[in-house]
Amino acid sequence: MPQTQAIRAARLEARISPDLKRRLEYAASLRGATLTEFVVQSAQEAAARTIRENEALILSERARVAFAKLLLNPPRPNRKALAAARRYKAEFVKG
Repeated sequence: MPQTQAIRAARLEARISPDLKRRLEYAASLRGATLTEFVVQSAQEAAARTIRENEALILSERARVAFAKLLLNPPRPNRKALAAARRYKAEFVKG
């Protein structure tokens, strides 16, 4: 079986109200798509948007400036940071 057919063999079922089904069918007709095409395309768009929004770090101008300053001029490590680095090296750095 070709890979595209295997991928399309996965099923997703959902119970929805008759009103929502009519609304989705109407929206699909406005796009010239079947209900299944519309739902799958809409789900793909929503998934891509959700992933993009949750994987991207969005900072205000002030936060970007502060972040850049800290990257360019990092503070000296304190005792806790130095102790954590020693523990990390003892546990994970072989050599």
